Amino acid sequence: MKKTLAFALATTALVGAAQAQDITEFRIGVLGGENAQDRMASNECVRAYVEDLLGVETKIFTPADYDGVIQGLLGGSIDMAWLGASAYAKTYLTDPEAVDVVLVKTNLDGSYGYHSVGFARADSGVTSLDDMKGKVFAFGDPNSTSGFLIPSVEIPKAINATMESGDYFEEVRFVGGHEQTIVAVANGDVDAGVTWADGQGDWLDGYNSGALRKASDSGLVDMNDLVEIWKSEIIPEGPIVLRRDLPEQVKADVTAFLAGLHAQDEECAYNMAAGETSGFFPITHDAYKNIIAVRQAVQGN
Repeated sequence: MKKTLAFALATTALVGAAQAQDITEFRIGVLGGENAQDRMASNECVRAYVEDLLGVETKIFTPADYDGVIQGLLGGSIDMAWLGASAYAKTYLTDPEAVDVVLVKTNLDGSYGYHSVGFARADSGVTSLDDMKGKVFAFGDPNSTSGFLIPSVEIPKAINATMESGDYFEEVRFVGGHEQTIVAVANGDVDAGVTWADGQGDWLDGYNSGALRKASDSGLVDMNDLVEIWKSEIIPEGPIVLRRDLPEQVKADVTAFLAGLHAQDEECAYNMAAGETSGFFPITHDAYKNIIAVRQAVQGN
């Protein structure tokens, strides 16, 4: 972890202001997507920076599923999280006053879109959804945008059938998250599944960022062993949110820190962003209105 002298001095200057806001700790929630230990490691640099920034103990929470982070934000036990668009939609639909949207992770070209990517083992003979009839398909988490919401809408149109087990696919199952989906496909436990990727760069790297990139970087999979069989339309990257009733100075300080993270510590930004990024930039609730409408239509919540 590195800090420039200017950043260190700015951090020190802000400590007193944050402490004056009467917070005793700051809690960062990290969505399920990889195992808890890896989530902790990927976000440790952010935790340490924020602890220095705010002058209070800062903790990372890694609930077993997406809903654990959502409920933590709603209940006040989590202060900050990088949510998927669908997870934000559920949070907003449950309580529109719970969180503030502040920043979004951008791609190397400055865009903030990504894709749900369908994939299979390269040696399976499956090269498209046409080859998946009568086979086993895996979703990740029901609160995942790319791991469930968008493919549950787009894939039925592509196959002219429902996602109900026994209709087109022999079985459709939830396996828990992005890492679990990748492992299930790689191990042959399911025939195909979906995960997230920015869709930029080289497939053999797991694209520039996303769950496949994280799995490839960690050695969990060799991308030569996997093949892409489907890709969704572009999806808006989920927002970084802060609990609305946090002190205003705390929200301002944390937002400014994250906005400057890529410039100050590119490696830390890489770890947090699950791969290459041009940084975290401001975004508003309006960017997610369509995802909120889709979530309401599909799940009713």
